[in-house]
Amino acid sequence: MRHGKKNNHLGRTDSHRKAMLANMASSLIKHKRISTTLAKAKALRMYVEPLITKSKNDTTHSRRIVFGYLQDKETVTELFRDIATKVANRPGGYTRIIKLNNRLGDNAEMALIELVDYNEVYGKESEGAEKKTTRRGRSKTKKADAPKEAVLLAEDKVEETTAAEETPATKEDKGE
Repeated sequence: MRHGKKNNHLGRTDSHRKAMLANMASSLIKHKRISTTLAKAKALRMYVEPLITKSKNDTTHSRRIVFGYLQDKETVTELFRDIATKVANRPGGYTRIIKLNNRLGDNAEMALIELVDYNEVYGKESEGAEKKTTRRGRSKTKKADAPKEAVLLAEDKVEETTAAEETPATKEDKGE
């Protein structure tokens, strides 16, 4: 039975796996996104998200704990200075895994793992783009525009009818 054994060994020894995940976490923190296999990305997410949560509390103790995992001063500094301030109000879910095409050599499932708050593509609306409307939204705008058009059309009809109602007798009365 495998109760409570949730980490993927990735076909490596314990020391090799810890070193690999520490290097991948450092690369993720430095570059904000990395491409790797899907299994490694899932293992990395479980490895790096507790470290990012730990970085929200900037104390000497938490810095030493994170350094014990990452073994890189520059990475720890960037994690506590830049990333921790950006994810301060996020209650978890700091990474996103996007599946890519399979690798050509061995057909391994590839994935892109990235920090959510550092993405330029998702989540932010572009400045010049229009908002996407729904059917309800479009019908409301048509209903809002409809009375204005109806009023304009009604005014045109009134002018046409008054012009048509003028008979030769009324033109004579005006002195034309």
